[in-house]
Formats: sequence, C-alpha cells, structure tokens
Amino acid sequence: MSELARTLHAQPLRRFKPYPACKDSGIEWLGDIPAHWEVKRLKTLAAVQLSNVDKKSVEGQEPVRLCNYTDVYYNERITADLEFMAATATREQVRRFALRAGDVLITKDSESWTDIAVPAVVSEDLPDVLCGYHLAHIRPADGIVGAFLSRAFSAVGPRDQFHVAANGITRFGLGGDAIRVGVFAMPPEPEQRAIAAFLDRETARIDALVAKKERLIELLQEKRTALITRAVTKGLDPSVPMKDSGVEWLGEIPAHWEVKRLWHLTPSRRRIMYGIVLPGPNVQDGVPLVKGGDVSPERLRLDRLNRVSREIEAGYARSRLRGGDLVYAIRGSIGEVAMVPDELTGANITQDAARIAYTSETYGPWLLYALRSRAAFAQLEAGALGAAIRGINIRDLKRASLAVPPPDEQRAIADFLDRETSRIDALITKVRDAIDRLKELRTALISAAVTGKIDVREEAA
Repeated sequence: MSELARTLHAQPLRRFKPYPACKDSGIEWLGDIPAHWEVKRLKTLAAVQLSNVDKKSVEGQEPVRLCNYTDVYYNERITADLEFMAATATREQVRRFALRAGDVLITKDSESWTDIAVPAVVSEDLPDVLCGYHLAHIRPADGIVGAFLSRAFSAVGPRDQFHVAANGITRFGLGGDAIRVGVFAMPPEPEQRAIAAFLDRETARIDALVAKKERLIELLQEKRTALITRAVTKGLDPSVPMKDSGVEWLGEIPAHWEVKRLWHLTPSRRRIMYGIVLPGPNVQDGVPLVKGGDVSPERLRLDRLNRVSREIEAGYARSRLRGGDLVYAIRGSIGEVAMVPDELTGANITQDAARIAYTSETYGPWLLYALRSRAAFAQLEAGALGAAIRGINIRDLKRASLAVPPPDEQRAIADFLDRETSRIDALITKVRDAIDRLKELRTALISAAVTGKIDVREEAA
C-alpha cells in the first residue's frame, strides 16, 4: 500500500462520505478521482517563476520587503503582519515578483529533500513585498483558487512527486520545469473554494488542540524543573534545619550541606574545559565529536555524531570524554546537559560544549540533576553573552555555585528524581504521541480532501 493510501485510510476519516461516481486518474499514486474532476499539470493551472531576488541591497534600486524561505516554511499564510526583511529590487523584479492575494509560494531548495515544496498562500495584496530567493512564485490562472492549490501542495502524494524530482547531494533543489510538470487533481472552481474553506475550518480546530497539548507539555516540563530544583537545593526531608546559602540563586539550604563552586567537584587532572575550535569537515573514519547541539540523551549516540579527523583531534587530548562524564552546552541551546554513555569513551567535544568530570566524592547522576536545576541555570544565564547565538563563558561555568549534600544524600536525591521525573517524562511522551496523531490526522484530512477521496461538499456548506 502506498503512503497516500495508508494515510487516507486513517480511522477518523471514515465519517466522511466518498464521492458517488469516480474514475481512474491514470496516475498510480493518485488512484481514482471524482468523475467530474480533471488531472492537470501545474503549467496549465498557473504561471511559475523562480525568484532571483535576494537580500542584498543595491544602490539605485527600489526599496522593498522580502518574503524569504523561513516566512514560507513556518507560515501557511503570508500576511502583512509578518516581519519581512528590508531589501532592494529592480523595477522588473517588482513587476514580476510582488505578491498578490491568491499567489502561492513554495520552497524550491533546502538541505533536506523533505523541506522541498513547502507551500504558503498569500492572503492579501502586498505590492511592496517580493518573493525572495530559494522560493518559487506561483500565480494561479483564472478559475484556480490559490488557497486550494496551496493545500494540494502540502498533501501526501502531490507533495511527494516534488520530493522525488528534487536534485542534489548536500543540498536539494527543484528546477522550474520540475515544478511546472507537477500533477494535481482539480475540481471545478466553486468546489475548490468549498474544499479550501472546509480545510481552513477543520485544520484550525486541530491546530487549537495541538496548541493546548503543547501548552500541557510546557507545564509538565516546568513541573519537572521545579521538582529537580527543590530536591537539589532543599533536599528530601522538609524537617531538617536550614541556613542561608549566601547565594541569591540558591536561597536557604539544609544546614549540613555545603556551597561549592563547580570546579571544586572536578579532579585536578581533568578540569572543566571546552574542546576543538575548528574541527573541519565530517570524516567518516574519524573520532566521534560532540557539539553543543548534540547535548541530549537522544542525540548523544555514536550513530548520530559527526567525526573529526584524528590529526586534528590529537591536539585536543585534554578534552577527550570518558563514559560517565557530563557534557554541557555552552553555545546555542545553552544549559542542556547530559551524561556520556560508555560507547563514547575516547570521543571529543567542540568549543560549543564543555566536559565536566567529577571526583569520587561526587555522585554523577546527582550532579546531572543539580546542573539541570533552575538554580544552576539562572546563575549561568545571567552572564550569557551574545544576541543571535548566546554563549556561556567557561569561567562562569566553573564558578557556578551548587548546594552540595553528603554523598549518601546525593544518591538518595538522584534515585528520588529518577523515579519522579520518569513519571513526568512518561506523561510528556503520551502527550507528544497524541500531538503526532493529530498532525497525522491533519495531513490525512488535507490529502483526502484535495485528492477527492472524501466528499466534503455538504460539510463545507
């Protein structure tokens, strides 16, 4: 069974009626379509142009605003309230690429073929906004509804034909001819409008449900962080005497605990440090390399990491990893921390990550939780540098103050948090699974409606 067929057989779609009369489309992946629909190539439905307008400003050209790749990728509709980039263009470019209501824009090149042909429809005339580079500008002919055509581009099947046509190795791109010969199942204009209106209404409902569940995940994550923070700063026994830690971010701590700088918990021969500054290209038989973006349990795996040449890595023996070490993201997604699995012993890190080893008096899982706490992160975030890509100074990381209990309490706290956070994580996983199912339903609904597998004319009335 094709991906299209599997998607269209989703259980929730069975409440919709099929069309009373169908015919063979002549296209294998499309299958049967309603008898009154037609199969047409995009070149008969719209004018397709590949934009040559980029973000460079040239003296003497007209000032414009530019609709870029990210504007299309993250928005199904292009509206005046988006923050378009300032640029300049020739009068000919303004004539060809200024946006009108009903235009459809699609991504035409990307680092991933799955990000090819992502569509957005222009909701209103935007005469000073031009279709930017990396996009294709599609202007529907008379009788073709841009909102329907945009939905058709996002559907399973129609979308996949463009994925197959995308060329490239490290970057994938669609040529104008490959876009123009794309195949679509087209109903009459009134039906296009009815299907587009139906999908607007139904996807809005699904999106609202997704937003509620995403908010629930945020609340669960906040609860998780609060639980960790309380355990690593107040302990597990609410009856113990407390004292002022002398550190704003820690507040009161158990009286028998100590406040220590992070570097006091590390062995003298393996101090906290970042790694390779210029690792060079990925080398197939090189040494596994942990970047700041790799610092998570999901990504910190041998099969997910890039590799650095052994010649470059040899100069950074001091930052090599051992199983059980902690790695901390100090650039980009600052504050992420994870424990190094044994399979990564001998791997290295980049300048975006810091290695944190610890002494025999320190229990690694407790230290992991302590560094994940709001109390630790607040200290480091306060000194984070940079605007677009924030970074933590390695000196500030070394000087971070932690509330340190005796070793037996460290283990008890870590065991307690293992149990409690695993329950929260299980709830988060269930909610994420529900979000995935809703998104699959959304895609299936769009695909079924724009390929004529369900009849929504009465639903849209």
